[in-house]
Amino acid sequence: MQARNVRIGIIGSGAIGGFYGLMLARAGFDVHFLLRSEYEVVRERGLSLDSAVHGQIHLPVQAYARAADMPLCDWLLVGAKATSNAELAPLIMQAAAPDARVLLLQNGLGVEEQLRPALRGDLHLLGGLCFICVNRKGPGEICHQSLGAVNLGYHSGPAQDGGAGVAEEGAGLFRAAGIDSQAMADLDQARWQKLVWNVPYNGLSVLLQASTTPLMGDADSRALIQALMAEVVAGASACGRELPAGYAEHLFRMTEKMPDYWPSMYHDHLQQRPLELQAIYAEPLARARAAGCALPRMEALYQALAFIDRRGRQA
Repeated sequence: MQARNVRIGIIGSGAIGGFYGLMLARAGFDVHFLLRSEYEVVRERGLSLDSAVHGQIHLPVQAYARAADMPLCDWLLVGAKATSNAELAPLIMQAAAPDARVLLLQNGLGVEEQLRPALRGDLHLLGGLCFICVNRKGPGEICHQSLGAVNLGYHSGPAQDGGAGVAEEGAGLFRAAGIDSQAMADLDQARWQKLVWNVPYNGLSVLLQASTTPLMGDADSRALIQALMAEVVAGASACGRELPAGYAEHLFRMTEKMPDYWPSMYHDHLQQRPLELQAIYAEPLARARAAGCALPRMEALYQALAFIDRRGRQA
């Protein structure tokens, strides 16, 4: 049984941070939520989850507007987007207990490398890959459509065993909250695997203004999705990360069975927030290029999204 005396902080309590934080709180863990614009609402009303898997959940939560007001936490789950990583280190440092575990629940490559230099040496840094369809309905309100697994890999820190024990400790927290979770031996490979889904569906939802069901229902967009998936697999291979045989086809078939879903990048575009282009597109493209591997469809998608991102934020 996972001990419930672990203190957990959530930095970035939107859809991802709010969902996992709420599930951990429901399981009896001591969870503390850092919020910005939604602080007053959540402090007064708590957090609500409308889940197709777990049902209706509403809990009062321990909410904070400033990291300095939070108690020192043993685990910090970072649900904020990678676009805000430059601002995250001071918040993490204020809320992290000595020897704390910092778990980045973010998409893309290079996010840990970006944050690590700004953290204390005693902190353990991990990456988390979330396989979930979830979004915010309103302030303090989260809608969960399907899936929910989160896999963890150790990046860096003072662990003596390569971090396997720390990663398994984190996976145990999620499993105690009813979340499917496992420790991953190779974090970099796990991040490439997640890109096989994120690269086509996130980008095409913005470029084509379409959610997963219409994207999967059209012959041309289906072919483009499969071509982009194949490029990600090729890029991973060029960088020394051989993905499991048939993995792209597995994700493609899984998406066919999912309820209709608007990926997170579409919601960022709709709200005129910066798109996660560096971590999801620029970094893997740069790594593949350095390994002598061209990914022309992914490059074209990235260039189109970069134009849309700049234009949207100038409006």
